[in-house]
Amino acid sequence: MENCSDKPTIMVTNDDGIDAPGLRALVCVLVSTDRYHVLVCAPDAEKSAVSHSITWRHPIAAKAADIDGAIAFAVAGTPADCASLGLSQALFPSIPDLVISGINMGSNCGYHIVYSGTVAGAREAFFNGVPSVSISYDWVGGKSTIHDYTLAAEACLPLINAILAEIRNQTYPKRGFLNIDLPTDVANHKGYKLTKQGKSIFKMGWRQVSSETQGVRMSSTMTMETDQPEAKTETDSSTISQEHLLFTREARGAHIADPDTDWQYLREGYITVTPLGALSDAEMDCQVFFKDWLPSVNERASSSAL
Repeated sequence: MENCSDKPTIMVTNDDGIDAPGLRALVCVLVSTDRYHVLVCAPDAEKSAVSHSITWRHPIAAKAADIDGAIAFAVAGTPADCASLGLSQALFPSIPDLVISGINMGSNCGYHIVYSGTVAGAREAFFNGVPSVSISYDWVGGKSTIHDYTLAAEACLPLINAILAEIRNQTYPKRGFLNIDLPTDVANHKGYKLTKQGKSIFKMGWRQVSSETQGVRMSSTMTMETDQPEAKTETDSSTISQEHLLFTREARGAHIADPDTDWQYLREGYITVTPLGALSDAEMDCQVFFKDWLPSVNERASSSAL
């Protein structure tokens, strides 16, 4: 921010695609406040569960998109591509003050953070030294409505404003970024809860299918929508020979959670605010094991070489 009279600039990305209702609701709420310059650099199609993959071997296309109140581009790339391109000054003339990735359809807690393209969009901004936030809404089929995305965006405005105030004061920490998850009943949320990333995960398996078999749609990196109408698996039978075996993912067993972490508090109705970093250190007992183990391997390797 160059001076106190300037509006801060927020860049929005996601993994559900530039036409996703979560992104559109977020941008609409941000624009309606008239407090920010809003940029959008998002995938031109759904890129859920692509994690932090990037496009390396070929150029990616960016096309101007029409979103009221924002300067927007749809990009033929991953969420990490979009965040990187949007921050590069190759697409927009300046670097935004804050990057927001979301609002995702489905929560992103626990181990599912690793799979999340939404979180990757924020992480890529963090890699580039720009403050960032990923936002996900715990969509449940049959309960949630499109309007819930607007409620979720409005519920995040105090957090967004507080972050921007810290950025303006140069007091915002640079060694992490935030992952925010909003509960299904967002209209009656219990407030913000600082949490830590847990180890929660859906137990997944694989099932063999034919090209005509219908499968369960994965709506996000976190949520299997088994109560929604089934969608056919996206396979092109013309490219599949008789020798190919087809498999589709499926949920096997309930969500496995651990106490006092992001998933538990989200289920209790809180808006969970989880600081994340880029490093994935092993837990202490694992580090202690390998500290003792590796020298013994060296010794055996040296002995066998004699």
